[in-house]
Amino acid sequence: MTPTEFDVERVRKDFPILARTVHDGLPLVYLDSAATSQKPLAVLDAERAYYEQHNANVHRGIHVLAEEATALYEATRDKVAAFIGATDRREVVFTKNSTEALNLVAYAMSNAETTGPEAERFRIGPGDEIVVTEMEHHSNLVPWQMLARRTGATLRWIGLTDDGRLDLTNLDAVITERAKVVSMVHQSNILGTVNPVERIVARAREVGALVVLDGSQSVPHLPVDVVALGVDFLAFTGHKMCAPTGVGVLWGRHELLEVMPPFLGGGEMIEVVTMEASTYAPPPHRFEAGTPMISQVVGLGAAIDYLTELGMPAIAAHEHAVTAYALDALATVPGLRVIGPPTAEDRGGAISFLLTDDAGRPIHPHDVGQILDERGIAVRVGHHCARPVCLRFGVPATTRASFHLYTTTAEVDALVEGLHEVRRFFSR
Repeated sequence: MTPTEFDVERVRKDFPILARTVHDGLPLVYLDSAATSQKPLAVLDAERAYYEQHNANVHRGIHVLAEEATALYEATRDKVAAFIGATDRREVVFTKNSTEALNLVAYAMSNAETTGPEAERFRIGPGDEIVVTEMEHHSNLVPWQMLARRTGATLRWIGLTDDGRLDLTNLDAVITERAKVVSMVHQSNILGTVNPVERIVARAREVGALVVLDGSQSVPHLPVDVVALGVDFLAFTGHKMCAPTGVGVLWGRHELLEVMPPFLGGGEMIEVVTMEASTYAPPPHRFEAGTPMISQVVGLGAAIDYLTELGMPAIAAHEHAVTAYALDALATVPGLRVIGPPTAEDRGGAISFLLTDDAGRPIHPHDVGQILDERGIAVRVGHHCARPVCLRFGVPATTRASFHLYTTTAEVDALVEGLHEVRRFFSR
């Protein structure tokens, strides 16, 4: 589907929740998709059909239901690989979310069982460095802080410019020959910034560091090709891309997954078990211990089918247009300050902002969110699990409006009118 063919009103009919009302009849204006996306009928139907017709455990039974469930589960692995441009389905590991996927890699970096020449890439200790950025979601910051504490490695980070982009002026000084891993967000959940992955990957390659990319906010909104990006690992989550909650993905280069130790031990991830010791299954099953989130994986497959049919380039173009429209519209609200890039260039549809009244007094984001909710408008308030960004800009919290393929300019207009009402209320 080309951008000119993208029919957002037709798309909205696929999402039952968008037709509901709140607060005694107000139409729902859902502007919180960076927190979680809504789900189309195709995804709801796929999960229901799984439970009604195919419910069984996967990989373990020889009866009809078990074989059907396994086929559905593994078919999604193929869909994920194609969706992100992976060349090998064995590189797709199912997790419960991005957080688990990122922790899996961080855990591998300090697991004493890591042996062999290739596995030396995962060894980390005193004198080694871990590099992140100042705009990371906590899920791509806290695991690396924990790793640094466990191993004695040093945590370093790339700072931010005043307009919410990465400050790459001293990139070579931040990513040094001591760096073992560079982990960064592709698209910021609080600033909306789309980062220049290629430049950072190139520097990481110069020093031999592994590169981990958090694609939680990019994979649902942009065409993503892991081969073109050149990273070693990519994490993303289903619930932000129209799929159910409880399912995520870690993609990793197969030669690395082969030497990574498992994150969890138990059933399904083993090869041979004795009372004395165990050997592990090859990837990806090595990293999928226990009964997995089968229905959610089936739902993820349906979501990928849905997004693929619409076309990720068309979705990206639509969201880019809505974001540009929103930035212009928000600029008409007195006392509003966007935290992050002021234009839609290299930017996604998550816009965080501050608001003041006529006297220039700050209006707390919680108050902004509450008044907007009274008008049926759902936004996010707080530090958005990215508190270092708030500290960098000297603010306790922000209000965030975030968009997806079903967002309309009329909803942006409702937001702007709601913000005028917030200012009128507090200016009285």
